[in-house]
Amino acid sequence: MGFGNRIEDAISTAIQDGQAAPSPGKLADALQYAVSPGGARIRPTILLSVATACGDDQPRLANAAAAALELIHCASLVHDDLPCFDDADTRRGKPSVHKAFGEPLAVLTGDSLIIMAFSVLTDAAHLEPKRAIELLKVLATRTGMPNGICAGQGWEAEGTVNLAAYHRAKTGALFIAATQMGAIAAGQDGEQWEELGARIGEAFQVADDLRDALYDEDALGKPAGQDDLHGRPNAVTELGVYGAIDRMKDILSGAIASIPKCPGEALLAKLVNTQAEMLTPLKWRAGQASKIPGE
Repeated sequence: MGFGNRIEDAISTAIQDGQAAPSPGKLADALQYAVSPGGARIRPTILLSVATACGDDQPRLANAAAAALELIHCASLVHDDLPCFDDADTRRGKPSVHKAFGEPLAVLTGDSLIIMAFSVLTDAAHLEPKRAIELLKVLATRTGMPNGICAGQGWEAEGTVNLAAYHRAKTGALFIAATQMGAIAAGQDGEQWEELGARIGEAFQVADDLRDALYDEDALGKPAGQDDLHGRPNAVTELGVYGAIDRMKDILSGAIASIPKCPGEALLAKLVNTQAEMLTPLKWRAGQASKIPGE
């Protein structure tokens, strides 16, 4: 079974469990709405790739970890889109959850997905209890304060922002979780995988800043120009388009160099390059640089 099928099956099972009767119908529908369509499922794919590179001797545990991580990510998108944060009308090419179901149900949907993520891991804990405890700890660390995505959102309320700390928490945290949880699910030490996750997360954030600045809403599937609109720190403002592209390429080179020794090292290097091609607007340098606004 490919990574995509493993991820979707695990998420589908979790959502169905969350919709079991008796349950409020609108909130049950909102849960499914919030996780589909699933986009690229980048974080759980990285998690399963690392688990596979490390042997993947407990695929059911790895699948649970992948689902839990993606549920946290989906919850963060639901909350990010709320009027009190980005006030975004669309997400993944369709109305955001608060537009489709109302703000109260959107809050409850995000909260429910967070709880569901931890429930998925506890349900799989009997497979390898010690590993499951480590997985829960990493997921909690990279979700809450002071080093998780909650901290990343909190930085936006500060008058002075440490850009590196902001990006590491807001975007990098779940990529660090992806690499560490993949290794842990396969019985390996998660600590040595932190750097790879941090570098992938940093590159993804720079790429996201570039897409936000260069693409329109139709291309993104969500509102564009949000960094400028909300006055958020971003790599394009700090470095310019060309500087941000150079920075992203440097980060990705460092990511490949940081991959720990493992049987699937070459596979992971290929994955990093593939994700770079999928996520980053390098085409702007190859043939459309003259079209970059303001350059």
